[in-house]
Amino acid sequence: MGSVLLMGLAGLLVGGAIAFRRLEAPKWLIISFWFLAAMALVAAYLLTLGTAE
Repeated sequence: MGSVLLMGLAGLLVGGAIAFRRLEAPKWLIISFWFLAAMALVAAYLLTLGTAE
């Protein structure tokens, strides 16, 4: 269940990054949203590895 929530969070963060890019927000903000989305996906993947046993 936690991995599903993390994937949803990653989707929201990607949407925020795209929206901020259209608004011409600072580059560091856009990059940080993409980075956080990637970390959420990595965490979701690692959670699924732990439950595969």
